[in-house]
Amino acid sequence: MKPNDNNAKLSPEQRPFRVLIISGSDRRQYNCPGVDSKSRTLMLKMAEMLPQDWEIDYEDLGNVYARERIQSCNACVSTSMALCVYPCNCYEKDSKKEPDLMWNLDMYARLDMADAWAIIGPINWYSCTSNLKLMFDRLVCMNGGNPDEKTIDHKNPEKAMILEHTEQWKEMSLNHLEGRTAGFFCYGDEGGDEMDETSRPKILQHKKYFDPEKEPFENERDAYAPLIWQCRYGGVEVPDNLWKHCTTGKAKKYSDNQAEDMVKENEFMTSFASWVNDFEKFVLQKGKVKQGKYRAYGYKPPSHLWANVKDGIRYFEMMVGKPPKSSSPQIQQDLDLNKDATWHTKKGEGEKLRDD
Repeated sequence: MKPNDNNAKLSPEQRPFRVLIISGSDRRQYNCPGVDSKSRTLMLKMAEMLPQDWEIDYEDLGNVYARERIQSCNACVSTSMALCVYPCNCYEKDSKKEPDLMWNLDMYARLDMADAWAIIGPINWYSCTSNLKLMFDRLVCMNGGNPDEKTIDHKNPEKAMILEHTEQWKEMSLNHLEGRTAGFFCYGDEGGDEMDETSRPKILQHKKYFDPEKEPFENERDAYAPLIWQCRYGGVEVPDNLWKHCTTGKAKKYSDNQAEDMVKENEFMTSFASWVNDFEKFVLQKGKVKQGKYRAYGYKPPSHLWANVKDGIRYFEMMVGKPPKSSSPQIQQDLDLNKDATWHTKKGEGEKLRDD
């Protein structure tokens, strides 16, 4: 059935199962590829295959022309875990300056409302897609992120660094989406028709640069290993049989390996159907997930106008070489480690070098 977000208010005993299926390919027909992805087809097929008395939510992360993209993680955790707010407050919904697809599609709330996630995507250069990597980077906040931005005046690094050393922080820092299940189905073409009889790229002139015996993975599914282990790190269960890879379009030209070609490959589609069946069985047997203490569903960010003013003052002071006293930026400046006092904060380092 279609998702009813109001059911997220109910206890597990009162609401239906809910799953979120994500198509992780970057391709959409409404951008320069001109064709929709195989993962979109698989997402839609999975939605039809799962029990129809479940709430089935799904989303396509593909790049649509002129639509906002998932903004990258700013790595607040590396300053202080307490600076990384759950749900992420580096960006906000309907922002004009930094529009963010994660917020505008309500992905934090939708991930929170689901008992299980099904992630489907291709292998791109021995890894997951850039959009899936961006999404999971932005989910660092689910792994112990700060659930109360008021404790750090929205985004104050010095206050966050102090908070991280307190007893209060030990009680606040939780795995906010712990207990859920995630399944991953990835696919690839093993180089399509680009490979020669020695498993090297045909057009490669320096053959010795590429040793096929040293390619990264014995099992192609390991291209998605960083996402699986991030989930497990944060208490999201990824059973081994729900982490699967299957090859489609091997030795074919890319133009001959579209969704309409994929669905004719019986072995591939049987493998996918088996994964969907295993996903359904596991989720049903495990049962519905009890919601966490701090939720993205129903979250309304507090006003932080005055905090933004103070952040602006701090920003300006660093521009003129006067960071907060005893702060990390001041220590780095005193030790000549960062060379980052500048009136031109948006100018690239290469441009500055050439200006000099």
